[in-house]
Amino acid sequence: MSLIKRNHSREITIKTHTNPYAHGSVIINCGNTSVHVTACVEEDIPRWLKQKGHGWVTAEYAMLPSSTHERIRRERKGVSGRSQEIQRLIGRSLRACVDLDKLGPRSIHVDCDVLVADGGTRTTSITGAYVALALCINKLIEEGKITESPLIEGLAAISIGINKEGKVIADLNYEEDSSCETDMNIVMTQSGKFVEVQGTAEGHPFSHEQLMALLDCAKQTLEPIFEIQEKAIKS
Repeated sequence: MSLIKRNHSREITIKTHTNPYAHGSVIINCGNTSVHVTACVEEDIPRWLKQKGHGWVTAEYAMLPSSTHERIRRERKGVSGRSQEIQRLIGRSLRACVDLDKLGPRSIHVDCDVLVADGGTRTTSITGAYVALALCINKLIEEGKITESPLIEGLAAISIGINKEGKVIADLNYEEDSSCETDMNIVMTQSGKFVEVQGTAEGHPFSHEQLMALLDCAKQTLEPIFEIQEKAIKS
């Protein structure tokens, strides 16, 4: 008997070119969760990369004050530990699918701002960030700043959990995430390779069989998401 109860995401829409000043921009909606993502180019690289000669991709993440039921204070005195952890995850994930040598001595800054949070904000940010990054790179090619795309392959992410009945469900909303026994965030490439797997047993420990079911569920759920990303980029 299958351990997987739900292997599909909430409805996903990706609206492109939402910001006229960014090289690439999207608003991605996954269920009620909504994130605005921009990708901007800086013709410079961090000082510690000067001798290496290749490019850099980095990310920032923030939740807007009205993105949750109760107003969130802006992080004016510095990035919180949670935001720092998530933006590092986004940056690592994006760099895993980019040939930084082909990017040349320039930086791409990807900013993910959560408009509405209903679970899966970090995974939705990564999925949208890849599209914004791809649009940004297409713009660089159009402008003649690079001759070929440094993108290696597609990238997306999904949240997976185990509910109290021991069943695996994909793309958790806030209510499901709050009540799950296990919460896992999985970042994958389009060829099925894992970039990052973050999993924690909030209640009962999970078995090897459940772990395999979580990974299988993520792969099944992400396959149509890659198609949605491709259509958004081509549009």
